[in-house]
Amino acid sequence: MIARACWIAFWIFIGVGTAAIQIDRQSRYEPGLAEFVPKPARAFSQRHILVDALRDNDRAKAVEHARTLVARRPMPAEHLRLLSLAQLQAGQLEESSYSIQLAARRGWRDRPSQSTMLELALAARDQPEAARRFAALFVRGGGERTEMQELAERVFGPESDEARQVFAQIVAGADRWHRVFLGRAPLIFPPEALVDITERASASGARFDCQRLREASRRVERREQGRGGALLAAGRGC
Repeated sequence: MIARACWIAFWIFIGVGTAAIQIDRQSRYEPGLAEFVPKPARAFSQRHILVDALRDNDRAKAVEHARTLVARRPMPAEHLRLLSLAQLQAGQLEESSYSIQLAARRGWRDRPSQSTMLELALAARDQPEAARRFAALFVRGGGERTEMQELAERVFGPESDEARQVFAQIVAGADRWHRVFLGRAPLIFPPEALVDITERASASGARFDCQRLREASRRVERREQGRGGALLAAGRGC
């Protein structure tokens, strides 16, 4: 009799657990279901619980929920970014800074994390780090063109020798970068900085496709007369 009761209880437990997991997974698409997921089963739903706490400015709860989210789903960089935000709201500045650095290191494709690190690098006047973070945003694509143009102006302005050198080395480091750089940079970079970076990349061993370089020079010429020819000259060998 006892064995039978234990067997029934076991299957009830399995059924309830399975249902909780299914509701948790469905909460990805229907956030309203998150509150119905039992705490031990929260994974996807934990993010919604955290976001609600952040919206309500419940600082202590937000940090607690964020830590739980990172513990249960540590891989997405977004979760570390949310932890950083919760810590920032709670006044935990050092912890917040550490969390956003981890998020940016783990998620090169997580645009908000990279944007935050770029702003921190600019504030610290760390040109090499700013160039690397800009590179992460640049190669990821997306974002408003005007936003990227403004960032490029700030990162690669007239006094940005170190930033330009670091970015040129990144461009020179892989053939894929040659294509991406010539395709996007003429629409984003200040023309003078674009010519300078291209020349530095060429000096570091980059060999640009001549047809792509000519197309890029025409785009630059439309933005600033005379710079198109300078870009062609900077891409040595074409």
